[in-house]
Amino acid sequence: MAPRLVVAIDANWHFKQADKDDASFLPVAQFPTNVHLDLLHHGLIPDPFVGKNENDVQWIGEKQWVYRTTFTAPNVARASKAVLAFDGLDTFATVLLNGKQVLESHNMFTPERVDVTSTLKEGDNELLITFDSAYLRGWKEVEKHPNHKWGCWNGDNSRLAVRKAQYEFGWDWGPVLNTCGPWRPVNLEIYESRLSDVYFQTTVDKDLKSATVVAHASIEGSAEKVSFKVSLGEQTVASETIAGSGSSIQATFHISNPSLWYPIRYGEQPLYTVTATLLNDEDDDDDKEIHSVTKKIGLRRAELIQRPLEGQPGTSFFFQVNNIPIYCGGSDWIPADNFLPRITRQKYYDWVKLVADGNQLMIRVWGGGIYEDQAFYDACDEYGILVWQDFMFGCGNYPAHPEILDSIKREAEMNVKLLRHHPSIIIWAGNNEDYAYQESVNLTYDYDNKDAESWLKTDFPARYIYEKVLADVCAELIPDTYYHFGSPWGGGKPTADPTVGDIHQWNVWHGSQEKYQNFDQLVGRFISEFGMEAFPHIKTIDAFLPLGKDDPDRYPQSSTVDFHNKAEGHERRIALYLVENFRYSPEPIEQFIYCTQLMQGECIASAYRLWKRQWKGPGKEYCGGTLVWQINDCWPVTSWSIVDYYLRPKHAYYTVKREMAPLSIGMTRREHRHTRDKYTRVDVEVKSVIEIWGSNLTLDDIEVDCHVKAFDVETGAQTYSTTAQSNVVLKHNRSTEILATDVPIGDASSLSASTQQQDPRTQHEQASRIVVAAYLVSVATGKQLARYVNWPEPLKYLHLQQPKHLKAVLNDDASAVEISAEVPVKGLALECDDEDVVFEDNLVDIVPGEVVSIGISGANKDTVISTRYLGMV
Repeated sequence: MAPRLVVAIDANWHFKQADKDDASFLPVAQFPTNVHLDLLHHGLIPDPFVGKNENDVQWIGEKQWVYRTTFTAPNVARASKAVLAFDGLDTFATVLLNGKQVLESHNMFTPERVDVTSTLKEGDNELLITFDSAYLRGWKEVEKHPNHKWGCWNGDNSRLAVRKAQYEFGWDWGPVLNTCGPWRPVNLEIYESRLSDVYFQTTVDKDLKSATVVAHASIEGSAEKVSFKVSLGEQTVASETIAGSGSSIQATFHISNPSLWYPIRYGEQPLYTVTATLLNDEDDDDDKEIHSVTKKIGLRRAELIQRPLEGQPGTSFFFQVNNIPIYCGGSDWIPADNFLPRITRQKYYDWVKLVADGNQLMIRVWGGGIYEDQAFYDACDEYGILVWQDFMFGCGNYPAHPEILDSIKREAEMNVKLLRHHPSIIIWAGNNEDYAYQESVNLTYDYDNKDAESWLKTDFPARYIYEKVLADVCAELIPDTYYHFGSPWGGGKPTADPTVGDIHQWNVWHGSQEKYQNFDQLVGRFISEFGMEAFPHIKTIDAFLPLGKDDPDRYPQSSTVDFHNKAEGHERRIALYLVENFRYSPEPIEQFIYCTQLMQGECIASAYRLWKRQWKGPGKEYCGGTLVWQINDCWPVTSWSIVDYYLRPKHAYYTVKREMAPLSIGMTRREHRHTRDKYTRVDVEVKSVIEIWGSNLTLDDIEVDCHVKAFDVETGAQTYSTTAQSNVVLKHNRSTEILATDVPIGDASSLSASTQQQDPRTQHEQASRIVVAAYLVSVATGKQLARYVNWPEPLKYLHLQQPKHLKAVLNDDASAVEISAEVPVKGLALECDDEDVVFEDNLVDIVPGEVVSIGISGANKDTVISTRYLGMV
């Protein structure tokens, strides 16, 4: 029996518009590819990411496109078969081989395999693929099903009818760019037998001292012998060769003292290599390899814990890995480009490394994009980033007629099989915000009705997709991975119920447009979306302005800059949050960009800080995770991302990094008002109080002293300094309350005595100009472990002083920038024109009497560092 042969069909591809003659065929830009990349390559369209060119390329999505290649095939032996394997065709594709139709596909997400044994010729063959307009086909499907109650947020209803990446129809952060093409590899396979699937069931005992790996191999063809090998690095851990009968073979391996896979910071990420090799067993003396499949797996015990809480209603919602409760601070992920074939493996790794370097532990793959490339999950496996994986449904009422249900079932089965070996994936969710959409338009939903077939007769038939089709697929293929009906989802409770499941907290920016200082009142058991917009780096804006730095639209309110913000009402909402918090001006644009990024950084950090405070230990896991919308962009744009399209971090990236450090200190300021009686408007006691806590996400208790200093924002004078609490034990893996007291406004031996001689109104008025800095210092070593500076808010009321002695200088070996000032400085940002220079931190607050050191890489003694801060002239 001959070994399986694979011929990559990745050369000689040409494309053309279907209604043009054959002379119009042009070579493709790359392979895999899509039509926009190919047209762009030949200069036939302007760059859709520049200016308003998006408008000028809309015609592409309403045309048919043809891709053609020729390839050479070997002779196919009598006992063998030939199969064309399409890893991804986007989306409505008719495939002809040597003039004969061999495939008609209609799902971008589903790989296709076609037996072409009788059609393939030895020697030259022609492969021709015609792609229809998904946009127009979508509308035809809408018209075909008039009884369905079509509706969605973002894009248009046509997207609901087609199984294609939904963001291509436009979103509130992305353009309308309906593309098509062979977006993933195409191969010819010739074989008598092959391994059609290799997968693993892994179990780690509760004591973590042993693990079991059950390796499964599914066989197509007559071969019946499989060799399994499990290795870790260069060491073979276990192996076995099994001769079976039938199409499925399995081997069970018991591993003592396994090397366990942990999320980043909690341990290492060892990956076992498991290889299944199909052998020719016709001659026992000469086993020959027919086909080999290798996958990397991680051994870990992963659970979602939903249990009653002490002192609060509802249930917890947090993840536990290898018996360790994990506070999942992280980000939501959208596709990293509108043109997916140009995202390289290295770019995926660069993105995931940014997440890991930013002290984040989880990425949620959002349901309006794609089941990501294997490279993305490989990077998450290697860096220890947990993955929340949505199925690809988002923000709408999807149809559930028989044909689309069949397509969805195949899609789910294929993609779960492709991804289920990745240890990073610890939850699958059925959709993004589809239950929230159902609530918003009052679609029928009776949680207590468990008759699945009856759901199809309601005006919310998509329930059948999430609670039946996808649930059944997950139960069959990944029974040990938790399946969540949707995000947000609360087990039959309203999706905004903060006491159960996960929530999307959009009452800052959307909804009631709360002040972000009120995030502590907007907490949930797990917040899987929230966010605030900010402008991207000036270089990113220059990249999409047609004339770059010389463009007349290079100002924040220009039509071109507005065009690169797809959020409805973004002008009003950015202005609202700016005007509530800062004194600012739209000119110069660089300072305006800084103000929006400062606003975003303050907002996002406030949420992480206040919600992480509610991670209070066993039985008190009142908030188990915070995922910011969003980590990335698909094009250069003003959006909620904390890192822009070109992987340039906004300042919120650094504020999240600080809040998600293994050890951090939190502080908030509250105003307490007490009237002498219920009528008076005069006898009102007003006090400003600070609350201080420590968040210890390590697995060890840490003993610290808490030092507190206070400064007058106008004079820079230090008004207070003391050790507020000594020998505080910060228990491991939780937040611990340290102190609650009046804002310190004058010299005293202790905080509790500092305000006793102050008139209440005087205390409040003085507190409104006091900056409070708090530090955690190790009792064991005397080393500062964490710092935080709390400011009176809103910051627009402060009379900020211009520092006369602000220093931001490189140290002797150019490994750090050392910053100091003689007055309090809010939001000091380091900037450098050299993009090879990378700062470890940014947007820091400075108080007199200390030097803040920020690590830097890529610099030398001649590197020029500039600064920007709130209130600078």
